[in-house]
Amino acid sequence: MKTTNLVSLSAISTEDFWEILETARILKLESKAGVRHDMLAGKTLGMIFQKPSLRTRVSFETGMWKLGGHAIYLGPSDIKLGQRETTEDIALNLSRYVDGIMARVFEHQTIKDLAEHATIPVINGLCDVYHPCQGLADFLTIWEKKRSFDGLTLTFIGDGNNVAHSLINGCAKVGMVFRIACPKGFEPNEAIVAGAREMGASIEIFHDPREAAVGADVLYTDVWVSMGQETDTSSKQNAFEGFTLDEGVVALAHKDAIILHCLPAHYDEEITYGASRSKGSAIFDQAENRMHAQNAVLALLMA
Repeated sequence: MKTTNLVSLSAISTEDFWEILETARILKLESKAGVRHDMLAGKTLGMIFQKPSLRTRVSFETGMWKLGGHAIYLGPSDIKLGQRETTEDIALNLSRYVDGIMARVFEHQTIKDLAEHATIPVINGLCDVYHPCQGLADFLTIWEKKRSFDGLTLTFIGDGNNVAHSLINGCAKVGMVFRIACPKGFEPNEAIVAGAREMGASIEIFHDPREAAVGADVLYTDVWVSMGQETDTSSKQNAFEGFTLDEGVVALAHKDAIILHCLPAHYDEEITYGASRSKGSAIFDQAENRMHAQNAVLALLMA
């Protein structure tokens, strides 16, 4: 890879994006065949968690083991970013101990500070603006199911959040049409949309989920209330009434449309249980692909 960090999908080249997907595809095939690698033998990944997570922690820890390396979990009480010591000092200290940093944090600025000051690769495991590891898993899943991105439309039903931003950036890389259906006032960041459009991306904003779902090849949703925004639960639930991805919405998309959700799911809020288990659902393939996509990033940045 030309870049030394994974801060966002917009910050890596299209060539790097495709190299990650191809590497992930190969590593997944080899993993299924029982092949273990030692490309990261003797290497350690420091994992900073301001937010807890099932998929992020398990997929990175297991991935490092599969690549011959080791991961250290650093929870909220272990590292109080910007409180007990500065993010700069944390980055410089960890650079002397480990070979890479993965951080799942509240603010994008924290990721930027870690990447600026660390002398080792930094991977954005999630922040308030982007979720690039999830985006890579999503496009790996779409690629597996559709075999191509050409002419495809992805409809995201939900908040214009970090997942939506990474999907916008990814669609710009592969030439997919991106639609979002959200209530007024919950649109994605205007600068991120403008940046993607400057790259030639087709970004369409709807306020009716059924209109946005018509003819879609991919239907995607996410929780209405992200972690750390729990005080907004009641107001968001009211605002997003009618934006549930249900069987009726699924029926408006292409017959072979795939359904994605980055999990955890709140059934009968952003998605019904029936839609999540319907024929086109690839939710758990998508969850598995978090590990394979991240393994590719780890291998390319740390080997």
